[in-house]
Amino acid sequence: MGKHDKLVAKFLVATSGFKWNELVSLLIGLGYSLLEGSGSRVKFDNGDPEQLINVHRPHPGNELKAYALKQIRDKLLDYGLI
Repeated sequence: MGKHDKLVAKFLVATSGFKWNELVSLLIGLGYSLLEGSGSRVKFDNGDPEQLINVHRPHPGNELKAYALKQIRDKLLDYGLI
């Protein structure tokens, strides 16, 4: 199992403890690019407008909230990307 596969496996079961840089690596590995906006709002784009992912960069910590993990996981599963 490669590094990306391990990251996907961790993401699928994570309810907490998933770090921002892990999310960025996961989504880039799935073909997304990071689009920084102003403030903490960030978009991940893979070229399909229907698969755009909007998320707030966590602050002051570095771990994603449980609700954000669930929302992103549900989207990626619906899109058939994981």
